[in-house]
Amino acid sequence: MRQAVLLGVPGVKRAVWLEKGAALAGIPISLWDWRECSGDWDRTVREKKDREAELFVKIDPPAWDSSCLEELNRLTLGYEKDLEELARLGREQNISFLNHPSQVRTLLDKGECKRQLAGAGMPVTEILAEKAESLEQLLEAMERRHMSQIFLKPVRGSGAAGVAAFRYQKKTGQMVLYTCGLEDPLTGRLVNTKRLRRFTDRKEAESLLRRILSLDCMAERWYAKAVCQGFSYDLRAVVQDGKVDFMLARLSKGPVTNLHLNNRALGMSELGLPLSVREETEELCRKAAGCFPGLRSAGIDILLERGSLRPRVIEMNGQGDLIYQDIYNENRIYRHQAEMMKEWLYGNH
Repeated sequence: MRQAVLLGVPGVKRAVWLEKGAALAGIPISLWDWRECSGDWDRTVREKKDREAELFVKIDPPAWDSSCLEELNRLTLGYEKDLEELARLGREQNISFLNHPSQVRTLLDKGECKRQLAGAGMPVTEILAEKAESLEQLLEAMERRHMSQIFLKPVRGSGAAGVAAFRYQKKTGQMVLYTCGLEDPLTGRLVNTKRLRRFTDRKEAESLLRRILSLDCMAERWYAKAVCQGFSYDLRAVVQDGKVDFMLARLSKGPVTNLHLNNRALGMSELGLPLSVREETEELCRKAAGCFPGLRSAGIDILLERGSLRPRVIEMNGQGDLIYQDIYNENRIYRHQAEMMKEWLYGNH
């Protein structure tokens, strides 16, 4: 007997639209709630799985209530421990995974993900510093590498949490900082507002930068992105089982393109890209996903350099499959995942 399981959160869009895909595929899925499982995985599997069943598990992200950026590392480290336990159970009980927990864990670490990609010869956005510990060190590194603008990203962050775009002109001393992080006036904590703000006052920018750098950040070169309709943009692709199931452009007037920041999505056909660029980008996505065996579904952010349109991997996500422009249209991504589960459930064993 075989059992397909979604480890997720009931009622969220990820679960709802995978369940819709499963209904179309005609397969049952058991939903295991993260909030009831985390911490004691032996008990969870013992109590929740059907007797003697073999398991196929899709791991969705857990739900975190906190918007405090300074709790980001603690929450993510707890999640990594859960993934390690799931990997152990997978070995001991021969559990199959849509995305193996060890690979999901690898992609949570942006630095490690980028090292593996670069080591495999993939073009990636350049790292200025894998760990920028202080503002003074950051400014020194920028001067040494002749960079006047960079991105800062918490190594374990997602959804633009703690991301900052920073410009600095040494000759004038002018600083410009873009970030969704803001100090809560009531608690003094650094929180993710999910709204991009621009700071030009040097004292204010420095204060926020020091708080952001305390989050265990990496610094990357800030590239000039390709432009369409007066907006700069990058691409988000979802690759599943070696196929690019979905790709769209994320357009923004600012430097951060995440769609939940009210940026604009645009279909690939509307960009007017040469066929050769489309093909090169899709091939890069397939090769990047192939660098992580055991990862059957990956969200990949791609930068096209302004002018040359050369594609580079910005980052990857082992749980980057929720694309509103897909679920409210064809639901192609989750339907494909349901078909993967169906093949495992009823295929030749």
